[in-house]
Amino acid sequence: MSSPAGFQPVHRESTSSLITRALREGIMNGRLPAGAQLSEAGLAAEFGVSRGPLREAMQRLVQEGLVRSELNRGLFVKELDEAEIRDLYLTRTAIETAAAYTLAHSEGASEGAQRLRERAAAMAEAVAAGDLNALADADFAFHEELVSLAGSPRLHRVHETLMVETRMCMTALQETYFDPEDQVAEHSRIAEAIAAGDDKVLRREIEEHMQEALDRLVRAGHQG
Repeated sequence: MSSPAGFQPVHRESTSSLITRALREGIMNGRLPAGAQLSEAGLAAEFGVSRGPLREAMQRLVQEGLVRSELNRGLFVKELDEAEIRDLYLTRTAIETAAAYTLAHSEGASEGAQRLRERAAAMAEAVAAGDLNALADADFAFHEELVSLAGSPRLHRVHETLMVETRMCMTALQETYFDPEDQVAEHSRIAEAIAAGDDKVLRREIEEHMQEALDRLVRAGHQG
């Protein structure tokens, strides 16, 4: 039975949505590196689809700011310059501070803090194993968990795109983990500030953590 508005039931995710997700993950993990041109014909053949859903997917990524369109040249994976990286971390700081405040003053604060401690512990395990890739993955998971625990769909939706852009920078960031144990300690302090419900400390820890990451990325860019 159709709805009063005339919509039909949706039984499965659309092809364009599946392609969007695959391309987004490719950008995030570096299979589609910054600056790479996206070949419509090549990608359509690789996915085994017509160009219609592929174009829809790529336009969605343009709207998300992950792909740029150049007149008479085509579509390219976006490259983040220093100004954009600074803006990325400014926005992440605002989003994650809001999420952390919300979590810290919620009924689930204790449980949430424990889940974040577990994410920090996974980072510590990666450090002990000397696995910087696993450390980056665990770092990423900590921040995703933090925003997810706030229970705000809008914060989570905005944060998802920000984290894809962060992943685009992650290769450079991994090479600048001068003291991985410090990274674990920074995340642990954020979890404890949430557990304590201390807004002043929480804000300071998030801001300092974001500034440290930004400084490493900017230095890496200047050295590259």
